[in-house]
Amino acid sequence: MKPNKIFTGLSLTLFTTLLMGSCTKLDETPYDKVIASEFLQTKDDVVRDFLRPFEHAYWSIQGNGELFYLNEDASDELMTPSREGDWFDGGTYQRVHYHTWTSQDGFTSSAWNALYQGVDFATNSLEDIEKIDPVKFDMTEAEKEDFAAELRTLRAWFYLRLFDYYRNIEIITKVQGESQGQPQSTPQETFNFIEKELKDAIPKLPTRQDLGENALGRWTKAGAAALLVRLYLNAEVYIGQDKFSECAQLCQDIIDGKYGSYTLEDTWDAPFAWDNGESPENIFAFPSSFGYTHWQYTSGMYWWMGPYNAPDYFGFTDWGQMNTRYALQPGRDVDSVEYPFQLGKPFIKFQKYPDDLRLKKYKNLGNSRREGMFLYGYLTYTNENGQPDTVRSTRGYTLFCRDQVGHFFYTPPGKAPSDKESNMNHADQNSGVWPVKYPYYPSGDDHKISSAYAEIRLAEIYYSLAECKYRTGDKAGAAALLNAVRKRNYPAGSSSLYKADGSQLTDQEMLDEWGREFLVEGRRRIDMIRWGVFTTGTWWDKKPDADKHTEIFPIGIDVLNINPQLKQNPGYN
Repeated sequence: MKPNKIFTGLSLTLFTTLLMGSCTKLDETPYDKVIASEFLQTKDDVVRDFLRPFEHAYWSIQGNGELFYLNEDASDELMTPSREGDWFDGGTYQRVHYHTWTSQDGFTSSAWNALYQGVDFATNSLEDIEKIDPVKFDMTEAEKEDFAAELRTLRAWFYLRLFDYYRNIEIITKVQGESQGQPQSTPQETFNFIEKELKDAIPKLPTRQDLGENALGRWTKAGAAALLVRLYLNAEVYIGQDKFSECAQLCQDIIDGKYGSYTLEDTWDAPFAWDNGESPENIFAFPSSFGYTHWQYTSGMYWWMGPYNAPDYFGFTDWGQMNTRYALQPGRDVDSVEYPFQLGKPFIKFQKYPDDLRLKKYKNLGNSRREGMFLYGYLTYTNENGQPDTVRSTRGYTLFCRDQVGHFFYTPPGKAPSDKESNMNHADQNSGVWPVKYPYYPSGDDHKISSAYAEIRLAEIYYSLAECKYRTGDKAGAAALLNAVRKRNYPAGSSSLYKADGSQLTDQEMLDEWGREFLVEGRRRIDMIRWGVFTTGTWWDKKPDADKHTEIFPIGIDVLNINPQLKQNPGYN
């Protein structure tokens, strides 16, 4: 990945002296706060102040795992079962899987606080920059406006996620000199605020082409417009209003280049490859490198999405071993019979189109290239003694990774264990298929752990527009848009592409296709909610919820105790 000059060298410790804590903790005495008038002495100081919220934003894609697993483990996509006693963790992951969380669960408070820290950081930096005289810092007024617009967009991104998680949130637009939080806004007020912030920012933001080699990690016109797409696509969920026509128009404008030029990649893995910071498909991505920040490659996300000894298979030995925190939910029972429910079964959903290039077992090909997107079966490699070897469990048995959950232990493939139990409390280390979205090149590869994190891809805009067309009855238009992306997943001339008339498209197929293209990209929960199945559907070891109150999370008791103005979300104590 070619480094972005404005982001080069950014590290977690760079701004530890800036304002910390969520806006529900503003009554704390900020002993470690640096006064802006003393801190901002040069243009470099202004740039550092501008960048600090971006580092927290990148961290927040995983947020110690909680911000990631609340979207993925709560859906029909990923699981964190108890594996021979490992990963029970007080029943945390079971409560997420079964939607039985309460305000007493620590993740309900920590997710809120993590996102409001981002709001605080962005607002604090925005207030600093709005006060400066650009001439004093050898800046133009346009540069100052750009920085301010990017910070407003970044803050809107945080707010959109808070809105999605909690719905009834507080809108903070000032932190300096404040000592308490705000009362909650109604969903309509929050929707209007996010919409206005983004619309106001777009004219002041640059295009990707304006920024040139400095575009990576920067909010642009297309990035802000894409956030509006997310807001409008889910408007019925958020405020009970159909905004699909507004969503469709924005999507078309982005595709047509109104907000800058973007194009789809020709191969499925290019948006995630080591040089994806330059990908014409990635509208917004966080810069990453082995030597600096790489949050998606941590235990909160993809590093603990594989068998313990998977690094031996990858040939990546810099960080020790992985862990079995996340895996795909199973599509088959212990007797290899496919489950009858329509939801979940993500690996089977890929196998529906058997010539899908992503179905190949993940393999490093050398020269910073790979093939395949999944770990399954036996994972063989050459060990440090030059001998053939196979990945094993931490308890000694050789792994045969399978699309099933149970106690298989030494059971060979093709055989069924006598123990037929399969649930969140009954798994071993053979249980599950593991996705590998971002590559793990060998330790000797110059581009190991170099992929930027692709937060917004042009493919999302195509799929959003396809959904809008599908909802108006234009299945042919939807199929054409989906196939424009899907064709790279299959060999030339594949029969797996949708028919031109879109006759294969159904509500279930649309949701399945969202799941295939955006597997483990942190959006499965809201897609299920939008299609009306998150609380009503059945998937592996998961029955329908009693009602819809679990479409949003409770506000954590720790948060409520700090800000008495806040009221708990409906359905929770």
